[in-house]
Amino acid sequence: MAGQDDPGRDDAAGWRPVARARTYELVIDRVEEQIRTGALRVGDRLPAERDLAGMLGVSRAAVREALRALEAQGVLRMSVGTGPESGTIVAAMPSQALTRFLRLHVALANFPMHNVVEARVMLERESARNAALRATAEDLEELAGLLDAMDEAGSDRERFNELDTAFHVAIAEAGGNRLVADMTIAIRESMRRPLLRAFVELGESWPSVADGLRDDHRAIHQALRDRDEALAEQRMVEHIRGFYARVPGTAGFG
Repeated sequence: MAGQDDPGRDDAAGWRPVARARTYELVIDRVEEQIRTGALRVGDRLPAERDLAGMLGVSRAAVREALRALEAQGVLRMSVGTGPESGTIVAAMPSQALTRFLRLHVALANFPMHNVVEARVMLERESARNAALRATAEDLEELAGLLDAMDEAGSDRERFNELDTAFHVAIAEAGGNRLVADMTIAIRESMRRPLLRAFVELGESWPSVADGLRDDHRAIHQALRDRDEALAEQRMVEHIRGFYARVPGTAGFG
C-alpha cells in the first residue's frame, strides 16, 4: 500500500508529484496532462504557485518558470490581484499561437522538398474541395479581389508573393476547417521569404512564371465559383505540383 509520501500517488485533484531531480519541463508535462485528460479546461484556474509546488514536490521557482513558458505559448493567462480574472487561468489558445509554432517548426526543420510538396497537396486539395462546397459569396468576392490585385502588382514580386499567400490562405479559411486553415497559414508564412528570394532569382523569366501562376489561380477560382469540388481539387493539386517545376531553386518552398 502506497504511503502518504509516495511520489507515484495522485492527490484528490490529480496533481501527481514529480521527481525532485527533474526540471520545470516536468511541471509543464503535468499541466499538459491535466489539460489532455480534461481535468483542466478553458477558464479553469490553477492552484496558487505555493500550492502547486507542494502538490508536485518541486520548488516555486520551477513552477513559476513552467507557468511563464505556458503563458508565452498562449496556454495560460496570468494576472495579479483579486477578482474573477486574477490568478493563472487556462486560456483558449488562439489560432495565431498555433500558427506561430508551426511556422517556426517548418522554417527551422529544413524539410526535404517532397515533404513540403506532399504536405501542401494534402492540406490544400482538401481546402479547395471544401471551399467549392462552402465558400460564401463574400469569400468568392475576396478571392476575386486578390486575383485582381495580383494582376495590378506587375513586376512587384514582393507584393505578388504577399497576395499569392493571401489567396491560398483565403481558400483554406473558406473551406471551413479551422485546423487545416491554421496549418496552411503556418506553411505558407514559413515560406514567404524563401519564396520571394526564388522569385527574384528568376530574373527575366519572372513575367512568364507570374502569368502562369495567375492563370492557375483564376482556374481554381472558377472551379470554386462553379461549385465543382472535384475540379477545384484537381486544379489545386496541379497548381502546387506545377509550381515546383516552374520555379527552379525553391528547394521545398512554395
